[in-house]
Amino acid sequence: MLEDIEGNHRLGQERLRVRRLGIDTHQEPVAYLRADSAVCRSEGFTAQSRIYVSVNGHGVIATLNVVHGELVSSGEVGLSEAAWRLLSPREGDLAAFSHPSPVESFSALRAKIYGHELSGGELGAIIRDIVGGRYADVHLAAFITACAGDHMSLPEITELTRAMVLAGRQLTWPRAPVLDKHSVGGLPGNRTTPIVVAIVASCGLCMPKTSSRAITSPAGTADTMETLAPVNLTLEQMRSVVEREGACLVWGGSADLSPADDVLIRVERALDLDSEGQLVASVLSKKLAAGASHVVLDMPVGPTAKVRSPDAASKLGRIFDAVAQGVGLTVRTVLSDGTQPVGRGIGPALEALDVLAVLRCDPGAPQDLRERAAVLAGHLLEIGGKAALGQGRTLALATLEDGRAWQKFCAICQAQGGMRKPGVAPHTYTIVSSKRRMIAGADNRKLARIAKLAGAPKSPEAGVFMQVRVGQTVDKGQPLYTIHAQTPGELSYALEYARHNSVFMTVEEQV
Repeated sequence: MLEDIEGNHRLGQERLRVRRLGIDTHQEPVAYLRADSAVCRSEGFTAQSRIYVSVNGHGVIATLNVVHGELVSSGEVGLSEAAWRLLSPREGDLAAFSHPSPVESFSALRAKIYGHELSGGELGAIIRDIVGGRYADVHLAAFITACAGDHMSLPEITELTRAMVLAGRQLTWPRAPVLDKHSVGGLPGNRTTPIVVAIVASCGLCMPKTSSRAITSPAGTADTMETLAPVNLTLEQMRSVVEREGACLVWGGSADLSPADDVLIRVERALDLDSEGQLVASVLSKKLAAGASHVVLDMPVGPTAKVRSPDAASKLGRIFDAVAQGVGLTVRTVLSDGTQPVGRGIGPALEALDVLAVLRCDPGAPQDLRERAAVLAGHLLEIGGKAALGQGRTLALATLEDGRAWQKFCAICQAQGGMRKPGVAPHTYTIVSSKRRMIAGADNRKLARIAKLAGAPKSPEAGVFMQVRVGQTVDKGQPLYTIHAQTPGELSYALEYARHNSVFMTVEEQV
């Protein structure tokens, strides 16, 4: 979003001192000016105007908030944390202001709103302007909404994927094939990636894994891995880890891969929208940018998963296949059970404990997580030529049983800065069964909601620990799940929701 100002903007004459206000506006740069400031009067700025702010030869396009109180003086401009990070000024530096240059891609955005199909050039212009910070949140919301549902054709999704790749860095690796894995999501606790990476790398294959933080879930892979090892690596550090161990497990945001994706996801989260076209472009653009050549997609299917039915899975799989072929990726989709959480933990630290238990072959390790990771890793081992077709799962399980996967995981963590022990939440509460009954189903969304109300993923130790599985019969007073929280207040929020929302979809009383 940061720009050089030479030749781009005609700046006004008024200069104001910059002041850091410490207001968190997430990724959106915001500037705060008094309504009676000379800048507002001379430039005609009003609330929610898009303004160009320049400090020390660099500038950023920010959304204006007009102040009528004493938050800033008439001789100051207040900057949100996002604007301050982008400009990196010193307190008291002078800022100049102007109207931003016209955003030409707005015409393509308006065309999409009215249902027109966009060309690769038009989508490329939109994505460049998004990455350049020229779209306010209202414009981003309009673009996301216009593309939601079935409003993107296969050529559009393919071109959007290419545009998102070209807008950021693109990694290349000296080894081939370069493997990757992605879960479509919607299933709490499905933390197979660290296990899969350890298995695949222990067999000598290359898997430089860049992962996301949580979008709408209680934990992303990067959040879970961060409780075990550093994940905010630079590109150079990431390359060093891969050269040394053949794999890494890092946060993709630090490598500037498909940067438009992070911006779009932020607004999708607020809108609670997750359209198929943008989902496919998001996933495949990240894989292409990271240098992957072959990808295994885990697609959980269940009534409260992201993909609700086999028909929906088949449709989404066809879109993935078509777009992947169009951009030069080889994709293998694996349908999996999405009817209940995987493992026992929901939340970064609790999921990390499940990962460690599987890798260490602990007697009480969650077997569903172990089996799912072995199946996914098996597909990658087959693609990578280390196992014959149908024999990948057997090899994957062997690497767990003989300790190779655990040794490789420890080596990767050490290369990334050292392994650490996940924390433990200081406040817990266990929900027990009110009667004897059989657990016939679980609501993934409600369980995720409880974990988020408890503080996950912001509080890594927060979340839910499951103590029953679908199909199990429980007695009155038997523990069902335990809520973990960092503070008493967060525990209360989660508990209030839990008491009014049964997480079990159907419960049949036993005679």
